[in-house]
Amino acid sequence: MSSIKTSIFKVTAEIQSFGGKLVKLQHTSNETKTDMDVNVYLPAQFFANGAKGKSLPVLLYLSGLTCTPNNASEKAFWQPYANKYGFAVVFPDTSPRGLNIEGEHDSYDFGSGAGFYVDATTEKWKENYRMYSYVNSELLPKLQADFPILNFDNISITGHSMGGYGALQLFLRNPGKFKSVSAFSPISNPTKAPWGEKCFSGYLGQDKSTWTQYDPTELIGKYQGPSDSSILIHVGKSDSFYFKDHQLLPENFLNASENSVFKGKVDLNLVDGYDHSYYFISSFTDVHAAHHAKYLGLN
Repeated sequence: MSSIKTSIFKVTAEIQSFGGKLVKLQHTSNETKTDMDVNVYLPAQFFANGAKGKSLPVLLYLSGLTCTPNNASEKAFWQPYANKYGFAVVFPDTSPRGLNIEGEHDSYDFGSGAGFYVDATTEKWKENYRMYSYVNSELLPKLQADFPILNFDNISITGHSMGGYGALQLFLRNPGKFKSVSAFSPISNPTKAPWGEKCFSGYLGQDKSTWTQYDPTELIGKYQGPSDSSILIHVGKSDSFYFKDHQLLPENFLNASENSVFKGKVDLNLVDGYDHSYYFISSFTDVHAAHHAKYLGLN
């Protein structure tokens, strides 16, 4: 029997980890019209005596292509730092599942596991592939309702690859909603990258003017919200998606920031020897955790 009591979400597993607990949840989404999985790491502070009535900040982690909520939960090692500072971590899925739309499973970088954090407008995908609205407008309020100790008004956002792009995009499209943002190897300028061109054309159609509303490099110059926080980015210099396939383009984002309210506030770290994997992510989770803890008021 689950020790976590919920009304909106079904608890499918509880796993003790680093003094807190990883809770695996499932619910029916109005946006995707499917059942969606989401993992939430609840730090030790959630279970501490007297925690009732207290407010714990939240970090939203968006995953990359092919990932489920389990990948980062198992490999990114946010748990010890969530306990150190006292924040929860939310790990959404990366697309709807189980629809079997024609072509949905044909490639790793489009369709299943590759929702790209947009609201699709093309005919085949627009009914279910609404990951922008799912994450931004549906999932977070539902979690707030079932976990009132968590404070979704004190939330930061991060992510990896497609999820790093998603983190930058959601942060810039929703001024003031997130206290801070960071990204690991983000697809920083997707309108100029093969992954972005494939997903945007498939989900949004051929009118490239509609693509720019999701492109962080296009969005940063138009951003007019709070700019107290810096933007932290790590990219491995041995990442073939960076130096060979030119999928990430972080320099384009950095250059665009120089004509924005974030001038001088994009902390781009190109680190020798690291690739695109979770070995890379977990090597710098502590730096990103400290970054967010600062702006969540925890250190």
